[in-house]
Amino acid sequence: MLIEILGTLLSLAYLYCSVTQRSALWLLGFASSALYIVVYYESKFYADMTLQVYYLVVSVYGLWHWKWGKQVRSTQAELPVTRTPGRTWAGVTAMGVLLFVAYWMLLRRTDAALPVGDSFTTALSIVATWMLARKYIEYWLIFIVVDAVSAIQYIYKGLYPTAVLFTVYTVMAVVGYRQWRKTMMPKSGKMMQISGNVREA
Repeated sequence: MLIEILGTLLSLAYLYCSVTQRSALWLLGFASSALYIVVYYESKFYADMTLQVYYLVVSVYGLWHWKWGKQVRSTQAELPVTRTPGRTWAGVTAMGVLLFVAYWMLLRRTDAALPVGDSFTTALSIVATWMLARKYIEYWLIFIVVDAVSAIQYIYKGLYPTAVLFTVYTVMAVVGYRQWRKTMMPKSGKMMQISGNVREA
């Protein structure tokens, strides 16, 4: 329980940094994921457990891309929020479907608590977190779905602190999307930085 509560608190701090576009989110995400590996293993949410391992890796990539990626180095400015390119959607969708099928086929052979739901949220979370690392705004839309479904699953499993966390996540995903959209230029659909709105930790 203590590990779950600490992981929840770190995750809330991670969420705040995501909404405000602070690069510290990646460090907080790394720490909370390490704790949730234990929580999910003990609760038999195996797909979610492997997702946390993925989060450890993508946290390193995300921090590097936000602070020292090619676009940042070339412009000497912070990585801007953008829409997901049309050609990228095909790859993201295909990857999501493949991940769902792979996880479901694997988990249905185990004592996983909710193999279909677990596979669904895990597959979407993997592709969405990569989108966060690239600062694609649609990341938030995917996580509205993921977080709502996850909250229901955790209530069913009795992980109440985590269920509360994901309920907050669902609401804050809406807030995050709206906050990121405030940096959008009218009509052009392109994003721009607004002075004082995007800050580094």
